[in-house]
Amino acid sequence: MKYKFSQNPQVVKFVNTKFRKINTKIPAPGTSKILKRLNHNESHSMHGQLPIIWKKAENFNVYDLANNKYIDFTSTIFVANIGHSNKKLKKYIYKSLNKPLISSYAYPNEVRAIYHKELLSFAGKNFQKAFLLSSGSEATEAALKLMRMYGSKVKKRKRGIICFQGSWHGRSMGAQMMSGNLKQKEWIGYKDPNIHHIRFPYPWVIKDMYPKDFLKQSLTALKKKGINISQDICGFMVETFQGWGSIFYPKGFIKEVEKICKKHNILLTFDEMQSGFGRTGKKFGYEHYGVKPDLLCCGKGMGGGIPVSGVIGKSRIMDLPEIGDMSSTHSANPLSCSAGLAVIDEIRSKNLVFESKRKGRILIKELEKIKKDFPKIVNYVFGKGLIAAILFKNPKGYETAKIIASKVTERCMQMGLLVVHTGRESIKIGPPLTISQDALLEGVEILRDSIKYFYEK
Repeated sequence: MKYKFSQNPQVVKFVNTKFRKINTKIPAPGTSKILKRLNHNESHSMHGQLPIIWKKAENFNVYDLANNKYIDFTSTIFVANIGHSNKKLKKYIYKSLNKPLISSYAYPNEVRAIYHKELLSFAGKNFQKAFLLSSGSEATEAALKLMRMYGSKVKKRKRGIICFQGSWHGRSMGAQMMSGNLKQKEWIGYKDPNIHHIRFPYPWVIKDMYPKDFLKQSLTALKKKGINISQDICGFMVETFQGWGSIFYPKGFIKEVEKICKKHNILLTFDEMQSGFGRTGKKFGYEHYGVKPDLLCCGKGMGGGIPVSGVIGKSRIMDLPEIGDMSSTHSANPLSCSAGLAVIDEIRSKNLVFESKRKGRILIKELEKIKKDFPKIVNYVFGKGLIAAILFKNPKGYETAKIIASKVTERCMQMGLLVVHTGRESIKIGPPLTISQDALLEGVEILRDSIKYFYEK
């Protein structure tokens, strides 16, 4: 049974600090009316998050209908890496809007050429070309196509892709087939026999086993099913960390994946939707593993709130499709390219990769203290940089871990903090990389108080 957040305004303690202001009941009066209107006119698949109507958002703060001010630990689900309503982003967008050119499909425009150059410079010398799209699902779909086209070129017997159980790669058919959530892809009606899911090395599963041996077990299981790694596999799709819990792979595990890819002429692709553009304390999350991918799938923080995504890769792979065989209506439109340029400019000028790393160490340290202080309900803390998660457990006499996570999320909102509701036994944390250290610490203290509220009941 899913937890439903109350839409009825609740009496809460009023708050007024430098970073927060709560001066009405929560949710703010009028919230329910707008939510009911949306529920009537909009697919309910878009609903289920916290009952707050966003009126405006600036840097690391979100304001509701009554101008209550919240610290944002969601970044609109890891989109606003450079902060909400970033001034440089708005400047670049205004500049683009003042020119009489909004879209040009596959026809060239100047800002498109400038952005591709800057994007590849930001990505590093391992990559030579990019293909821009609008959403993350489009990017992972494009990567699936490229991996299979490569498999065809090198004459693989089959076009197999190895993915991981519990992973998430998007909403469209190919993306969901690569994802590890079985229930969410039941609608497809069949399984692609050449997309294989192996076990994710969760710490509670791998335990004391060497990462190399854990991977070997999974690949041996594939071999027993008649799958020849060298002849039947053309790509690995790796979500840089397991999204719902910010759980990274052991470094040795991914290093071994890379060795296998090199040995058997397999492409190594990273899904960097949540982890890219400074989020983990590196430009891209794969850098934590010391490997060199063939393809990167990017989105979310890439455009600072403007829809832009992309695949970045080596020329020999990116140029596999013939002219016209891989395109997108809104690919590289001037507005999106301008937004992308602003994001890269802001990350560089404000040294946000370093800031993510620095403040991330503070965040993880404080979350570990919470874990230590509330061992009955806090199971794990995971994360790097400014992406983290708290995983709850089911102690005797308490509600399920999922319900605890949902109630803590709601309590945080009532106290002026927005955290990510995963619908699972976890709470995710990912503030804008521009958040001040004091605001970060204040947010963590609210999270502590919310957990304490239920721990002591």
